[in-house]
Amino acid sequence: MTHVGLVTVSDGRPSVGSYVNGFAQDVHRRIAEALHRSGHRVTEVPAPITSNTEAVSAARQVNDARPDLTVVSLPVWAFPQFTMIAAREIEGPLVLFSNVHPEYPGMVGMLAAGGALDQVGRAHSRVWGDISDESVLGRIQSLARAGAAVRGLRGSTFGRIGGRSMGMYTAVANADDWITKFGVDIEEIDQLELVRRADAVSPEIGRHGREWLERHTRSVNYDGARLTPELLERQVRLYHAMRELIDEWHLDFCGIKAQPELTDSYCTPDVAEALLNDPYDWDGGKQPVVCSTEADMDGALTMQLMREVSATPVLFADIRHYHDDLDVWDLCNSGQHATWFAARSNDPTENLSHVELHPAEFYFPAGGASVQHLAAEGEMTFARLTRLDGRYRMQVVPGGFVNFDGDTNDRLMRASTFTWPHAFARLDAPASEILGRYGSNHIHAVPGDIVPELREICRFLDIDFDLLGR
Repeated sequence: MTHVGLVTVSDGRPSVGSYVNGFAQDVHRRIAEALHRSGHRVTEVPAPITSNTEAVSAARQVNDARPDLTVVSLPVWAFPQFTMIAAREIEGPLVLFSNVHPEYPGMVGMLAAGGALDQVGRAHSRVWGDISDESVLGRIQSLARAGAAVRGLRGSTFGRIGGRSMGMYTAVANADDWITKFGVDIEEIDQLELVRRADAVSPEIGRHGREWLERHTRSVNYDGARLTPELLERQVRLYHAMRELIDEWHLDFCGIKAQPELTDSYCTPDVAEALLNDPYDWDGGKQPVVCSTEADMDGALTMQLMREVSATPVLFADIRHYHDDLDVWDLCNSGQHATWFAARSNDPTENLSHVELHPAEFYFPAGGASVQHLAAEGEMTFARLTRLDGRYRMQVVPGGFVNFDGDTNDRLMRASTFTWPHAFARLDAPASEILGRYGSNHIHAVPGDIVPELREICRFLDIDFDLLGR
């Protein structure tokens, strides 16, 4: 779970403190206990802050532990300066919490402190109510997940393998912006290094991976030309080479350009991209590593944030086609669509039983397998970091994946590129709005409703939150 910092601010008058500090400490204790019971790690300073000196000391003590979120509790009227001073010493995401009680004006204290933070541009969120209320605790937990996603970016490294693909401006970001705004460094790695390493991987590893895929996928459709056992083993070795690069270069997430150099002259990296995003491979369970196709930087950054919140793989797809007769979008792209989405099962064999490997289409002359499957039904949150006149925004739309009968599924997949992975999506926004102002050809998704967390991520990062359809 996440790491939460906790301090309590109070009244600076000693004569008043003797009456209210006991209540403030009791609220602090109940907050800490509720967070502990929910599995969170808590770093706290239990004594109420009643002076500027204490505000500095307590805030620095908590900040040194680098929590994902710091809660400033204001259960009583508290001098706003204490919150302001503490906030200057706390680097990460911040939330003001008021225990609503008619006898003690904590709400007044929260509004006074929050207004002061607004005046100086210090991003923060606010929560109010009794911590014993599950909805109140849930709000803090949601904020903690958002804070963990934001803090998780800082100090991380993105590996961009190969540069810009096919002229897509939306897939390229400025390294200065990333290190300044997100704390992310960009490591540029040529695709030649990936090819060199793949060629040096043991043939036994290639054979082992190929046989595993042959055993567990629904089918491997060799055609003797664009998909052969030799080409599939090359794709396995390419995946292994990416794992080597990730480990040796300490990459936290990555993207592969692929087109046109790899797909014209070596093989498609579809197998590598799918398995990197999966929580398993032929060696067993593993942590998914976000990998974007076409080296899409803002796509990978979106996926990294969504993965931190959801703790699941993240979909990467093109917004390929809209079937207006069914009000359904076909989200389809050659790579990235982790096989986990085929059934969203903890058992990889269940997911892979829905996966077929097909020969690469004419887009990829070098050949290799395309990883085809259809995403399982369920509620989803769709999102993407885009830029409007140079400023980042998070465009978000709730929705879900749907399936139809077998014949309809097949017909819809064949209407675009049959051999690629597909997700049939219904979005809670009209097609006119999606096509009229959505800022990318790529979109990303995770199971469930993470709209509240994405909203808070935007607040913490000073990014515009754009909820489509609402």
